[in-house]
Amino acid sequence: MTLSQDFPTNTRVSTDSFPVNPAKSSWFVPLGRSPEPIPVPGRNCTIRPDVSLSSMTSFRVGGPAELYVAPRQVEDLLASLEWAETRGLPITLLGAGSNLLVSDRGLPGLVISTRHLRRIEFDAETGRVTAGAGEPLPRLAWQAAERGWTGLEWAVGIPGTIGGAVVMNAGAHTSCMADLLVNTQVFTLDGSVDRLTPADLNYSYRTSALQISSQSPPHQVRLVAQATLQLQPGADPAKVLETTTAHLNNRRTTQPYHLPNCGSVFRNPTPYKAGWLIEQTGLKGYQIGGAQVAQRHANFILNCGGATATDIFHLIQHIQETVEQHWSLLLEPEVKMLGEFQMA
Repeated sequence: MTLSQDFPTNTRVSTDSFPVNPAKSSWFVPLGRSPEPIPVPGRNCTIRPDVSLSSMTSFRVGGPAELYVAPRQVEDLLASLEWAETRGLPITLLGAGSNLLVSDRGLPGLVISTRHLRRIEFDAETGRVTAGAGEPLPRLAWQAAERGWTGLEWAVGIPGTIGGAVVMNAGAHTSCMADLLVNTQVFTLDGSVDRLTPADLNYSYRTSALQISSQSPPHQVRLVAQATLQLQPGADPAKVLETTTAHLNNRRTTQPYHLPNCGSVFRNPTPYKAGWLIEQTGLKGYQIGGAQVAQRHANFILNCGGATATDIFHLIQHIQETVEQHWSLLLEPEVKMLGEFQMA
């Protein structure tokens, strides 16, 4: 799960984290003192300063979080949110980090990782499964297949979490989260809880009402804690596993997974495929620094070794400009850009 940020359709990049309450005093370290871990009041949870985020994103780039916490329980998450809100700190939520480009300068305020908020509950009577926000989508897909439950075969190759999938309306092979979601439990920054259905989320292609801009007021921020999906039990597990494996093999043979990347960089502009548009401009293999447009699939950018977030950012810009000049069409990024970037 990431903070619900999105790009307006007429812009090239979004580079802010979300300010919770700028009017309140901010966390700071007195001059001459090194930052120390901070216990979250009343919880067995610690906020750590100056934590590198590069290993927590699939691009393997990005600077440090000013402050970082990885709660293991929903109550820890809420307490961390309250701690940051009372200090007026920006908050960024980080799931699997598979759809993010984090600035080389890092992120201000508190970064909350949801990767430990994992749980899966299968209800055989209803055919529903409930999963925590930090649960990896591929693991859920495999567990469903092993039980002979159909509906998630398409998700096995998507390297994200349930929380991020709900926010992004993740999908593949003509299926998506909107087809399966029964409801999702969300929190607001003041700690209130709500349960939303697909009708509440205004789902469309790779978007939902949970994606907001960094200019949105705090009361509009809703953080996914868990989601319930409707699957179909009763199938032969061997056949479901076979289909799931076929989906995974298809992704592995058509998309580059041998080097760090974020998956699809741009949304597909109907009726075209972003990869095809990029390929037709001759950009396959084009490289800036250590960042390269993949030869196997042009809608992927690879970290070929030593790439920086700035390299990737500038390559995204170059692709947009080239495609726009060639096709009079502006590609909209699917990858979320967090932090400060400078235009090339």
